Amino acid sequence: MSGTEKSKATAEQVKGKAKETVGRAVGNESMTAEGRAEQVKGDAREAKEKAKDALRD
Repeated sequence: MSGTEKSKATAEQVKGKAKETVGRAVGNESMTAEGRAEQVKGDAREAKEKAKDALRD
């Protein structure tokens, strides 16, 4: 996995988790959903990079 893509995936996951947590704390369903969506996007990016790495080996 390339370093920049891995860091982008991790950043999206962390940002999403934080947004989800804050959304739950303040009772904002929209923010909670956005946080979950960002986490899924980060997970997808990470999975894509892992698949690329597997094909290279």
